Amino acid sequence: GNGCGHTLLTPHSGTLSSKNYPGTYPNHTMCCWRLQAPPGSSLLLVFGDVDLEPSEHCAHSSLLLADPQTGTAYGPYCRNSVPSAPLLVTNSSTVTVLFNSTSHRSGRGLLMSYATSQHPGMGAASPGMQRHPWDVPDPPLTMCFSVYCPAGCKDIHGDIWGNPSQGYRDTSVLCKAAVHAGVIADELGGQVTLSREKGITLYESAFANGLRSKRGSLSEKRLVFHKVCCLLSPACDDVLEVVTFNASSWWHEVDVLGQERAWVAERAALSTTDHSWAAEPGAKAAWLELDLGTRKNVTGIITKGSSEQHDYYVTSYHVSSSRDGKNWRPYRGSSGQEDKVFEGNADSHGEVSNAFIPPIVARYIR
Repeated sequence: GNGCGHTLLTPHSGTLSSKNYPGTYPNHTMCCWRLQAPPGSSLLLVFGDVDLEPSEHCAHSSLLLADPQTGTAYGPYCRNSVPSAPLLVTNSSTVTVLFNSTSHRSGRGLLMSYATSQHPGMGAASPGMQRHPWDVPDPPLTMCFSVYCPAGCKDIHGDIWGNPSQGYRDTSVLCKAAVHAGVIADELGGQVTLSREKGITLYESAFANGLRSKRGSLSEKRLVFHKVCCLLSPACDDVLEVVTFNASSWWHEVDVLGQERAWVAERAALSTTDHSWAAEPGAKAAWLELDLGTRKNVTGIITKGSSEQHDYYVTSYHVSSSRDGKNWRPYRGSSGQEDKVFEGNADSHGEVSNAFIPPIVARYIR
């Protein structure tokens, strides 16, 4: 319906909101969502924000939930009739969520998330969800804690400051920062483990996993995400060594002064100064291949342009992998439906990170 805002529904978790959230929702609107979990599991609903203009019996604006399997209804809810608890545990794998409004003047509307009883770590995460699942709990300094993040946090309203290597300003939207750091896939959500540590003077911005963080000033505390050793993790320096670079073609440049420059595959290493690799001009379906020597667990990639002097860069790319160098498998990400297009660079000097969730186990990467 015309009252639907940001919505991401997957079998195991999701996020939904009314139109314009957190701005005032429109008059005379409605939206109906049908949440469907796998058979044998039950839905856990989290009320992040229910701010609908008050009226008698919530007649002007309301949120109503119905369980068709048991015939149970929850609500109607509005500002003078809010849910009794932020977490609603159902006994059903199917729930219908209905939001509607008539004429009104105020109200942010609705923001909800859900997960299933079979979601990994869901039981341990419930206490953290008693506030907003995208808010930051308040543990002691440097103590690790775990929070469940629903799917669809990438487009949640709010800013993040920092990057995966240094951590994030503690005022950042937590689950949005987790997507930026590459510890969860936005399409699936999931459990995140992090610590709140001593803050730093300046938080540098970065573009990673389709999100741009901001440059932020001093804060007393920062959020640092922890995960298994990987390319993008501050807890690990295990940058994978490339034994050999190969490419579909390379550019043999002769400039106006008659000087030659070879943009060969070996120049594709991230630490290379001056010019990089470039395919032959006009080449179709160009590719760069990295041989890691043996099979490795590859959890991310960092790309950069050729340098400000030459001002060339790749704006988007596909990834495929092989264990033998002959049979190639395209990377499809967490959804598994179609080949994933990674968002690359927007200039020739900045680094852009993209995480592989799930990781790639292979010797060769293209």
